[in-house]
Amino acid sequence: MKRLETDECGFASALNAISGKWKMGILWEVTLRPRRFGELRRLLPGVSEKVLAQQLREMEADDLIRREVFPGAVQKVEYSVTDFGRSLNEAVDALSRWGKAFEKRQEHKAMVA
Repeated sequence: MKRLETDECGFASALNAISGKWKMGILWEVTLRPRRFGELRRLLPGVSEKVLAQQLREMEADDLIRREVFPGAVQKVEYSVTDFGRSLNEAVDALSRWGKAFEKRQEHKAMVA
């Protein structure tokens, strides 16, 4: 995925961290509890293996999630949220509240018009 150039206010960097159709869903699921790849595939209907793997790699590189490999006859990999990723959840929560207020405002404007 093409990333925006960084800017002085940090907004482009924030958008880079959350851009991608599935990243917020991934972040939500691994915040609830650690998840395996196949589990994430089932929890996010419509995501392809390729896109899920790519977005997990990007989120790991951005230190939003951690990938832990457990040794064994069958390799087990789990993804979980980092403290830094948890802080993104807080920021997204504020943006979500703003979005809900905006929706109500738009509904009100449509009813008045």
